[in-house]
Amino acid sequence: MRTIFLPLIAAFTLFATPSLAETWPAKDGEAVLKDFTFVSGEKLPEVRMHYTTLGTPHKDKKGQIDNAIMVLHGTGGSGKQFLQPQFADELYGPGQPLDIAKYYIILPDNIGHGGSSKPSDGMRMAFPKYDYDDMVKAQYRLLTEGLGVRKLTLLLGTSMGCMHTFVWGETYPGFAERLAPFACNASEIAGRNRMWRKMSIDAIKADPAWNGGNYIEQPASGLRTYTDLSMIAGGNPVALQAQFPTRVLAEAALETGFAARGKGVDANNAIYQLDSSRNYNPEPGLEKITVPVLWINSADDFINPPGLGMAEKAVKRMPRARFILIPESADTKGHGTHTWAKFWKADLARLMAE
Repeated sequence: MRTIFLPLIAAFTLFATPSLAETWPAKDGEAVLKDFTFVSGEKLPEVRMHYTTLGTPHKDKKGQIDNAIMVLHGTGGSGKQFLQPQFADELYGPGQPLDIAKYYIILPDNIGHGGSSKPSDGMRMAFPKYDYDDMVKAQYRLLTEGLGVRKLTLLLGTSMGCMHTFVWGETYPGFAERLAPFACNASEIAGRNRMWRKMSIDAIKADPAWNGGNYIEQPASGLRTYTDLSMIAGGNPVALQAQFPTRVLAEAALETGFAARGKGVDANNAIYQLDSSRNYNPEPGLEKITVPVLWINSADDFINPPGLGMAEKAVKRMPRARFILIPESADTKGHGTHTWAKFWKADLARLMAE
């Protein structure tokens, strides 16, 4: 059985890791981006971008790839999370919205994640302090320099990838013919959203074992707080109440689930991943996004609470955007609803038909 590292804020089925679909003919690759300059002014002689692909690139009469789709993962995730059955088995098959016989699917690991360049490779806290603009720049260079892609049929992003999708729409207008941002807002990370991220970062740094990032063993206490906060941020309250209806069951679930939730997490990587959203704020430039947009959030999302009404206001500023709020139920997955395609597959199919 192949294994992947699930994004902590999306892995809330909650304590069992879904199996990967075994039948999808995925291919792995790596692009090396030379002389990468970050927004901070920091530089690396090269940045590695690992990626996974499905399907085959098709070229038009001008020799340009015309069937590429890129799907962007969330905080702590990797491209391979989109090989899980709840996503892949709903979307990649014959006649499905992302049929790999028709489309060339690109699933990158973003900077700081998966098999791409990240602090845990050796630089630790000396790694450049990347942000979302840097991550989108690396995705653009992966497509154009590494894969020869200069047009996307669709850009779909979940959670952090949702926010990257808005950055893409403003930074490279029209590069993607359609945008599908799932599970985010198009506003600065502030209020409770910033607070839980900062709490997690502070908890890791407050653990003496962290030692300024120069730890011998992972700072277990800090990471425990981080993963516990991530559980609250990503969980569906209705499902959690039904699954753990007593104090004893709820507390036991925390104990038995920590090993699964925290497996493979590196403390410095986590700090960088959480803090990379610090400069995100596409709100002033939303009018630049004129392509069709399918924006979907879920009503049980702690990270992007619908009561704030942010999406309903922002969607009006994009002339071809449509916003959908998935109602809360015992079957929805909290913030992680973004990766369960059964909730939004029909809407995606309509977007692809535009």
